[in-house]
Amino acid sequence: MTESYFWPVVMLVALMAGLFTGFPVAFVLAGVGIVLALLADIPLVFLSTAVARIYSGILTNWLLIAIPLFVFMGLMMERSGVAERLLGSLASLFRSLPGGYAFAVAILGVAMGASTGIIGASVVLMGMIALPTMLQNRYDPRIATGLIASTGTLGILLPPSIMLIVLGDQLRVPIGDLFIGAIGPGLLLSGLFLLYLIAVAILQPHRMPPRPEGRTTDRSALVVRLLKDLVAPVLLILSVLGTIIAGVATPTEAAAIGALGALVLAFLSGSLDFETLRSSLRQTTKTTAMIVFVMIGATVFSVIFRRLGGDAMVADAFAHIGESPYVVLLAVMALIFVIGFFLEWVEIVLVVVPIVAPVVMALDFGMDPEQTLAWFAIALAVNLQISFLTPPFGYALFYLRGIAPEVPIGTIYRGIVPFVLLQVLAVLLVIVFPQISLGLASYLGR
Repeated sequence: MTESYFWPVVMLVALMAGLFTGFPVAFVLAGVGIVLALLADIPLVFLSTAVARIYSGILTNWLLIAIPLFVFMGLMMERSGVAERLLGSLASLFRSLPGGYAFAVAILGVAMGASTGIIGASVVLMGMIALPTMLQNRYDPRIATGLIASTGTLGILLPPSIMLIVLGDQLRVPIGDLFIGAIGPGLLLSGLFLLYLIAVAILQPHRMPPRPEGRTTDRSALVVRLLKDLVAPVLLILSVLGTIIAGVATPTEAAAIGALGALVLAFLSGSLDFETLRSSLRQTTKTTAMIVFVMIGATVFSVIFRRLGGDAMVADAFAHIGESPYVVLLAVMALIFVIGFFLEWVEIVLVVVPIVAPVVMALDFGMDPEQTLAWFAIALAVNLQISFLTPPFGYALFYLRGIAPEVPIGTIYRGIVPFVLLQVLAVLLVIVFPQISLGLASYLGR
């Protein structure tokens, strides 16, 4: 380590120490930045740079209005009863198959992920309505908990995703392009989950036995009921993604359409009352405030970190890894994967990504810079999804443990191992085959 990199290293060490104290992340980021600026004799007037960036990049950034709108949409969808009805229809349709209920949960995870995007809500909701039934039907607890935790995290990748909004804002990539680009990897990951369930159902059917036969129901009637239950989420997805892909609305405008649509669906389902509206607005405010405050703290930290030469330090570190751009990219992904064991996606996107993005942009992958950024962003999003499942701070695991205290935490940890490996495989496939994330946008002429 050269002497010129002393202060950047001190900043990183101080940041990690501050995060492990349990103090709010936003204040840790801003506090470390300001204290190190004083210790390193940076003129106080330089801090006005951070203030200007906070104002122009956060407080007046109209793209970020989509965050509270999508959060509200997800919360209202959770309370509308769509998930319970859809799971019931899917489970009845697949009742006679080994692993039938697991297939129903996997499909529900895709539908909920594409219509809510709220990880905590998806995991808790599916855990409450699906886990007891799976355990009562003698499902292997590792399969049941791993499946619910992993499919519940699809909402952070499938559009509309809050993470994609923040990631696009940080990398200056159009949010609509990221939404379109995430569809392929999201379906790829969902397909890998389903293939794994099919393999277990064939090779180890005792781990996912078929449900006991109840009263006989006409299969055509089940299909009709399933289609009726799919109407609400499909309409909501089309109202958001369809307007973006068609170029009719910007992501922020589409978020407003989605929020209004979720409100109407909650009203039509009879689940909309004053208490539901109040709690949804309160949770929306809390979630949005948390993200915005972390963005403010991260802006202060990154401005000081760059001023002290932190970006040059990171560039030098990756320059010693090798000359192959793919080796460097894999090193970046490995670093973020490890950091995901300890930090949330918000901190990684706001602190780590702005530091490593210039390193990736300097590499030659044989595509134009806009495509490189979009491809990197989607691969990064798939990688960040894993952070919800990796101990010790995998939030999806904590959500599931909170609603299922009878399941040992060790069982939950072992249950997510195959799904984490599948997600790592998905990251590698997106890197090796860029068209998984870029193909649909190219086809649509974006």
